[in-house]
Amino acid sequence: MPAEVTLRQAGGSASATIPSEIARRFHLAPGDRVQAIATEHAILILLSRFDPTVQEALALATDAARQFQPALRELAR
Repeated sequence: MPAEVTLRQAGGSASATIPSEIARRFHLAPGDRVQAIATEHAILILLSRFDPTVQEALALATDAARQFQPALRELAR
């Protein structure tokens, strides 16, 4: 269900408004926390409900990828 969203200035950031039909479908309300996930080259930004456990796991995975980057490159050959 693609939807066009216009970005607006919000202080030093850009903000986007989630269309009402998408907010209703996923039971999102003002004040709900969501997590934005994007890859380095992504054109798509994925929003999911905020979960501190997921946030911690993603941080650990990012740290491990940085720490073991040379080994991971060797394994990818």
